[in-house]
Amino acid sequence: MKDITPALCERVHGYGFSGIFTRFKENDPRETPRHEAERVKQVLKDNGLRMYQSTGFWQNLVTTDEAERAESVETLKAAIRLAGWMGCRGIDTGPGSNSQRTQAKGVDRHYGAWYPHPDNWKPEARKQLVKSLKECAPAAEDSNVFLSMEGHQLVTLESAEVTAEILDEVGSKWVRSDYDTANWITLKEVYDTTTAVNRHFDVLGKHIVSCHAKDIWAEDRLAVHLQDGCPGKGHMDFRTVMRRLEDLSPDYPLLPEGCTTEELPEVVALFRGIADELGIKILE
Repeated sequence: MKDITPALCERVHGYGFSGIFTRFKENDPRETPRHEAERVKQVLKDNGLRMYQSTGFWQNLVTTDEAERAESVETLKAAIRLAGWMGCRGIDTGPGSNSQRTQAKGVDRHYGAWYPHPDNWKPEARKQLVKSLKECAPAAEDSNVFLSMEGHQLVTLESAEVTAEILDEVGSKWVRSDYDTANWITLKEVYDTTTAVNRHFDVLGKHIVSCHAKDIWAEDRLAVHLQDGCPGKGHMDFRTVMRRLEDLSPDYPLLPEGCTTEELPEVVALFRGIADELGIKILE
């Protein structure tokens, strides 16, 4: 959080962004005092930037170990509360994973939370996820912060269809979907992302409140490998993404992911060009 300074805000404006999406790995939500969060809120306000999204702490919401699940819920509630103190619009988090490698020494907990495991796709995992999200929903409402769930083929939220079923069961306007453009694309869809994106929005549209904009492409290997990364480097139809997101609400943020700082000018030019082409106003 100490990295949020007026100088950083000036850089963000310089790249052409209206706000930020953060991962505060060094600020445990159960230990960070409120005044540190409110300092961040004030710096952003003074410099005319929004905090569109911050992350949860990659907790396991699908485990059948009730003690572990309860701890995960408390961590996520604390992350939601911390986001509210920062004036953040929403939390982004995945459901977690049952992979034992998530606890292995040296494994980044952010990436480990997305590792595959067969138990991730069992009915028990879905049941546990629904229970966890229902327990977190009041915290999201109290903090005026969206709890936005990100899906991926490797975890319990394995498709737009499964995500819609789970969010329907949770039944809270505060527990929604952060749509990631790359995470559900399959090998047979990677060269026709237009059809895939339209299906995702048709199935999940009412639940979506934000979008992570990543590109995706198939690599030349003798095993299936779909690589996600910098927008503009692959096959993602961002015109359809932006049009469908705009149709849901002009206020929903599109958050570029997978790019380096050096690639940001190209990414900004890509998205502003598409917005101009489609007649979409980008918030300043």
